[in-house]
Amino acid sequence: MQNAAVRRREFLRLLALAATAGATLRPGTSDAQAADELYDLPHFGNLSMLHMTDSHAQLLPVHFREPVGEAFAAKYGLAPGSAAAHAFTFLDFERAARRYGKVGGYAHLATLVRRVRASRPHALFLDGGDTWQGSATSLWTEGADMIGAQKLLGVDIMTAHWEFTYGAERVRQAVDRELAPIEFLAQNVKTVDFEDPVFKPYTLRSLNGVALAVIGQAFPYTPIANPRHMVAEWTFGIQELRLQKMVDEVRAKGAQVVVLLSHNGWGVDLKLAARVRGIDAILGGHTHDGFPAPAVIGTTLVTNAGSSGKFLGVLDLDVKGGAVSGYRYRLLPVFANLLAPDAAMAAYIERVRAPYRVRLQEKLAVTEGLLYRRGTFNGTWDQLLLDALMQVKGAEIAFSPGFRWGSTLLPGDAITFEHLMDQTAITYPQSTLNELTGEQVKALLEDIADNAFNPDPYLQQGGDMVRVGGMTYACNPLAKMGQRISDMRLDSRPLEAAKRYKVAGWAPVAEGASGEPVWELAARYLRARRSIAPLTPNVPRLTG
Repeated sequence: MQNAAVRRREFLRLLALAATAGATLRPGTSDAQAADELYDLPHFGNLSMLHMTDSHAQLLPVHFREPVGEAFAAKYGLAPGSAAAHAFTFLDFERAARRYGKVGGYAHLATLVRRVRASRPHALFLDGGDTWQGSATSLWTEGADMIGAQKLLGVDIMTAHWEFTYGAERVRQAVDRELAPIEFLAQNVKTVDFEDPVFKPYTLRSLNGVALAVIGQAFPYTPIANPRHMVAEWTFGIQELRLQKMVDEVRAKGAQVVVLLSHNGWGVDLKLAARVRGIDAILGGHTHDGFPAPAVIGTTLVTNAGSSGKFLGVLDLDVKGGAVSGYRYRLLPVFANLLAPDAAMAAYIERVRAPYRVRLQEKLAVTEGLLYRRGTFNGTWDQLLLDALMQVKGAEIAFSPGFRWGSTLLPGDAITFEHLMDQTAITYPQSTLNELTGEQVKALLEDIADNAFNPDPYLQQGGDMVRVGGMTYACNPLAKMGQRISDMRLDSRPLEAAKRYKVAGWAPVAEGASGEPVWELAARYLRARRSIAPLTPNVPRLTG
């Protein structure tokens, strides 16, 4: 695609742009000036794509704390205290959040999309999925509110993951009857019986005289990470050989550029890029990583565009002689304070939320500390759910899934029912109480740790590590399967292998599970307290 020297110059240019983006929002700079400097992108090349992913149904602006800090900022040249540092890292999060305001929101995103497309009228807009799930209104409308927002935003193509948790029938109904003109692509979803394709695998477009192919890649591990019974007649998987066949097929049909719209996750995309020939760019999602610059694997660009509607990726390609000869990439933070809301989108959001407004706005409590979810092992929002589970269920230990989605609240913010649903809005929300032996607890933690820390990205099949309440333990992420978890203690006493313990949890993947929805349990817990003191997440002692 480019020689090493050219790639290095482009990378350094991107770092300078990222640093400049942060510097523009210094005190004394007007919002209009800052927006002009941050969002004015000189046109480059002859093929452009816009990309977003993992919005998790956040129609309104939110705060969202990222899980990376100093090392990430240093690698990408993000100036301390800058807007870019706030967008991409957790550094000085509370103060920066109050200074720069909320991010995302589909009305503000729509304004940015319109602005970028003004200089790129032929740009294709790709949505990487995890769009129809993550809020109360998306759950209550089975994603219909988000489909309307996608269409109004101008999305052209999408793939999926959490969308499948509404069940196969709902997904088919949405794709067949509601989604048009958006194309739904997923080359790696087949029927169990005859391995027939369930969805269209790719689309061929001619944009500005360039023949482009976009191949869809849904989340490969949906039946493992989510309830299998919801998509019982479909198989997923990476389908590497089938993907290679698709790439070869579209090339044979004249595609000059091949793009994979992926929900694999960052590690899987990097490995895939090294093993499948002929892909020019992978626009990725699932792991919620926001990277200012793409990774270059051979001749393949690999990107990931963050989450919660807080970023818009812009990839410009210069295609000459039937091949990509150069590129420019920007991952633009969507600062709600700098982008006026699009009137049509704002009106749509107001209308679709109106039937639920009273319920959404119920004030449950006030938080005295920062409430966030993202983190490899735990976050304060998850700790709140763990505490609620143990208290209400009378459990000694609690587990909460390692989900990556969910908005952040600042100290002093009211915790509304909507905020609680931002953390829990799934189609299998049952809370549970079981008796497990110490041996079973260890086996469960070992299994989840192998899923999270397996050195082979193809064997990492879900989210972050399960969150644990009540007990402490040590974890060596670099150890082998069965040897990562040790020193499990409850009230400073070692867990006994044969002793049975009361363990609470939520989000069971087994069919037929019963129990109170976790949001009802947690809402009662919050109403009874009214104020939540700053929480310290329970995290393991790391070894190795």
